[in-house]
Amino acid sequence: MIRVEQVIAGSAAEDAGLTPGDQLLAVDQRSIEDIVDFFVALQQKTRVDLLVQRPPQEPFLLPLEFAEDEDPGLVPAHPQPTGCGNNCLFCFVHQLPKGMRRTLYVKDEDYRFSWLYGSYITLGNISEEQISRIIRDQLSPLYISVHATDEKIRCQLLGKDVPPIIPLLQRLTSGGIELHTQVVLCPGFNDAKVLQTTITDLAAFCPQIVSLAIVPIGLTRYRDHLPEIEPVSPKLASETLDLIEQAQQQQLARTGQRFVFAADELYLRAARDFPPLAHYEELWQLENGVGMLALFRSEAAEVLLEAIPLGLRKVSLVTGQSFAEELESFATRLGIRTGCEIQVVAVENHFFGPSVTVTGLLTGSDIMAAFAGVDPGEAVIVPEVVFNEGESLLLDDKRMEYLEQHFDVPVIRVSSDPWGILDGLERLDSHEIEIVEG
Repeated sequence: MIRVEQVIAGSAAEDAGLTPGDQLLAVDQRSIEDIVDFFVALQQKTRVDLLVQRPPQEPFLLPLEFAEDEDPGLVPAHPQPTGCGNNCLFCFVHQLPKGMRRTLYVKDEDYRFSWLYGSYITLGNISEEQISRIIRDQLSPLYISVHATDEKIRCQLLGKDVPPIIPLLQRLTSGGIELHTQVVLCPGFNDAKVLQTTITDLAAFCPQIVSLAIVPIGLTRYRDHLPEIEPVSPKLASETLDLIEQAQQQQLARTGQRFVFAADELYLRAARDFPPLAHYEELWQLENGVGMLALFRSEAAEVLLEAIPLGLRKVSLVTGQSFAEELESFATRLGIRTGCEIQVVAVENHFFGPSVTVTGLLTGSDIMAAFAGVDPGEAVIVPEVVFNEGESLLLDDKRMEYLEQHFDVPVIRVSSDPWGILDGLERLDSHEIEIVEG
């Protein structure tokens, strides 16, 4: 059974009479052991009978009706993640400094989270019982970190002996499970010919393996006592793009789809032009930093047609260094359309080290340092990727309110896309957010 943590006001669950603290024993006579059972039982249904335990009452049936594609409105208890037993050479958690909040050090390796949220797992600790459940309940798609199909190199990268990956992929795909895969590119380990073999091996499972992302390793300055790994150089990035593009052409000829995609960071490091948005097909790997810039450019063109003059004079827009040039180009054009000076402030990452240039890993301290001697204007716009989900807390536990006190102007968080930036400007212009006159 699982506990109902929350019932959304005005939802079907509230109308049915569910209350927080209720225990769900079964859905349509299917026993419920965890959150996966619950969501599987609700699939493709608009009416279910819940077997509810509400002490001291005896268990009772409660009908729940909801429209197709409607959230029924109850939040079940979330399971604790299964811990990761790997000791990956490239693990970002191992590269974190001490003293950060505890949740940042959690290393999960849980097939349930892979299905629910798209988190990547290595299958390094998967059991026969769990594989059977995945296939029985069709927990698809799953997201698999392969890194290398060569067994020896894969074990070296994961820092322990793990089962061979190919038989596991065969078992899952033959059971009807779709997979999205990734390779974290580590120079000297899984690049060049090893990468070529990995791509070929995984492409053989297409279309059940839907996509493969090649992502460069991220290195922080906190790698004391960790194996030495070189960052992906411009030369290696360019060579890797050549390899990927060759594989894409082969896959297009064979299946009509590209299958393997390069993270945006590889194009930036190689100083290569980005492909058009259509190149990324269904944007399978967007959350992995694949195709984000192409999507941004496409949406930027739409926003520039939509934007109208506003009454703002000057605002600041925060970003990481790798995206600064692209954002400045958009901000200049948007400034012309709106009549507002949009100042892009590229933040250097002192906290993790200068090789970390993405926006999502910026800290409050580094953001404040970047504004030393800089007039923030009437407001500071910060992309939501720098905050933890659902809150206004940055990686170094600085809150948005702390930034506002520092800048003495409003700080607003926006979605990390052109529409989010325009929405932030319009909210400021409409005085939905009060601007302090200086």
